[in-house]
Amino acid sequence: MHLRIHSLVLSALLLSVASYAQDSSASKEEKEKKPSASGSRIVLKVGNTQVTEAEFESRINDIESTGDGENEGASQKERRRLGDDYASVLMLSQQAAKNHLDTTPEVSRKLEIGRIQILSDAQFASLLDQAKPTSAEVSEYYNTHSHDYDEVQLRRLFIWKSGPNTANRKGLAPEVARSRADAILKASAAGSETAKLAEPFKHSDEGLLDLEPLTFPRGEMPKAMEKAAFAGTEGKWSEAQDTAESIILVHVLKRDRQPLSQVTSLIEKRLQSEKMQAKLDELKKNAGIWMDEKYFGTAAGASNQKSGDRPSAPSKLQDSPGGTEGGNVQR
Repeated sequence: MHLRIHSLVLSALLLSVASYAQDSSASKEEKEKKPSASGSRIVLKVGNTQVTEAEFESRINDIESTGDGENEGASQKERRRLGDDYASVLMLSQQAAKNHLDTTPEVSRKLEIGRIQILSDAQFASLLDQAKPTSAEVSEYYNTHSHDYDEVQLRRLFIWKSGPNTANRKGLAPEVARSRADAILKASAAGSETAKLAEPFKHSDEGLLDLEPLTFPRGEMPKAMEKAAFAGTEGKWSEAQDTAESIILVHVLKRDRQPLSQVTSLIEKRLQSEKMQAKLDELKKNAGIWMDEKYFGTAAGASNQKSGDRPSAPSKLQDSPGGTEGGNVQR
């Protein structure tokens, strides 16, 4: 743990090494003249550098916790350990500045990479905030895409087939499976009770019947099953698919539509993603980006390898000294 915080804090402080040289030239009297504010109580000093309680808590939470403030409730013993580690790293960063290590090629490269990454993350976060949709935009999207938020409550019946054309070890002969399925469909169409015909598949090697009704939003079922589910009559069985492996029937109980309040967050993410992608595309268009295709390959080849349809922040550069939150996390 000590080595972990040491490396992480040192990475975070690399960006402030150069500025320390200027801070160290300020007199102690000048620093003490600064007006006090909430959280400005000095809790740690290393040379002429003073660290307030607010600064310490903020930096430690940024570096060592998940960002939920879990270190604020640390025990006195634990806080002392964190303070000792932080003081040690701050001391080493000061010594590095005195020894002009910030001007060495290796450290200079890492400082520059860190600066680029942090600024990139900051701009990405700013654009993401600007891309937040308004409630009016969310409502408009829902009204024009309400069909996408339909859902259906149903039970599924899978009747397995056995024979030379299937790899199933258990099931019914194809003609028997067809006969059993037709019996259920015929009884359902006539308004007769189908429980006695379907229930035997609950605990059987011949098929599988859902024990309880299931609810599926549109787009979460195989296409053939979804088509049957949304086209079938409520309260009736309908056939979704007949293959060499099985016959699939669906018993539609109820169709409904998810209310706006239930899907608002999903729509917000979709709209924010679309607006964010548009902003990124516009920035790239105006930035004058050029890439050597002999070295990087073609844009078409790169796009074929992408997964998902949501824009993400630029990945962390390998030598980034710590970086900031979310740089390699999809938004």
